[in-house]
Amino acid sequence: MQWHAACLIPCSKEFWLERAKRMAVSTPLSKGIVAAEPQPVELDWSATALIIIDMQRDFLEPGGFGETLGNDVSRLAVAVKPISSVLKAARASGMLVIHTREGHLPDLSDAPRAKVERGAPSLRIGDRGPMGRILIRGEAGHDIIPELYPRDDEIVIDKPGKGAFYATALDATLKRYGIENLLVCGVTTEVCVNTTVREANDRGYRCVVLADGCASYFPEFHDMGLKMIKAQGAIFGWVSDCAAVLQAMASEISSA
Repeated sequence: MQWHAACLIPCSKEFWLERAKRMAVSTPLSKGIVAAEPQPVELDWSATALIIIDMQRDFLEPGGFGETLGNDVSRLAVAVKPISSVLKAARASGMLVIHTREGHLPDLSDAPRAKVERGAPSLRIGDRGPMGRILIRGEAGHDIIPELYPRDDEIVIDKPGKGAFYATALDATLKRYGIENLLVCGVTTEVCVNTTVREANDRGYRCVVLADGCASYFPEFHDMGLKMIKAQGAIFGWVSDCAAVLQAMASEISSA
């Protein structure tokens, strides 16, 4: 498989053939109304993408960056099953699926010194841990957990920052596919999910954040992160859950 190095957008003929094959057996949807806060939101499914933020071993498994910061990484596991359910439905409908991974080049040339030196983790970015060098592209810990591993016809965006738009081709990719709406899930709620939603909002995308598909090492940060997104009439986006999205997609199929 051939990838664009900056963001791992597959560019081979095999990718497009695989995607065409998947689309041929999928059940495309038109529009659906998703129960959400502060109010229900109507989505054109053909202009909607599922974006799964940073479900990486370095954040979810012992020995990774999350644990080096002193966090209980088991708290993030609660998001895996809900995400898996929406991922399955998205794949069945032919929806565009995008995965992101936070990490850096082996020489750390894209890792600001202020980021690398911040705090007092037991291991810093680039140090060698049980799953390879911490948050370094190509290492085992940098990869996505097996339960949500990308298919060959799904896009992986490698990002050096918290937001998925910074220093990546995500915006160009979404425009290429005609995407206007994002179903956003992943970890952590208050950091990379929130940052990505705010970046997306500034670029004109409508975001629906799946609350049970997000998680934090700090439950109170998870709750406040979601409240900030939906405040003041959905100032950054809407907050829903995976069951509501599945219901909206199922209703569209049954009425088709």
